[in-house]
Amino acid sequence: QVQLVESGGGLVQAGDSLRLSCAASARTFSNVAMGWFRQPPGKEREFVAAISIWGSTDYAVYADSVKGRFTVSRDNAKNTVYLQMNSLKPEDTAVYYCVGSAKLRSLVPGDIHVWGQGTQVTVSS
Repeated sequence: QVQLVESGGGLVQAGDSLRLSCAASARTFSNVAMGWFRQPPGKEREFVAAISIWGSTDYAVYADSVKGRFTVSRDNAKNTVYLQMNSLKPEDTAVYYCVGSAKLRSLVPGDIHVWGQGTQVTVSS
């Protein structure tokens, strides 16, 4: 079973940037994509972004709420996926989860077969 370990969360101010990292214990054919969900306080988990992990071309999908501000990328040599978050807003405050999926699209929780433990991102106004 692949394990995902997130890092890079923290407390920042509105307008700041933060980069999350997700290291996978292995890259398996059961994973077509890796990406990020988040769970704001008192709300359900929501899709943030996903990227293909095979092939030489990066295919990425983003939630409308983060397009133009967040960028997902990968380093296959390190089995690591990143989420660069710019122009952060208080509404971006959430626990961010790294995920693995056999699909690449605007993911729903039912698409996910492996979850990381989560990392807290807090954006103050």
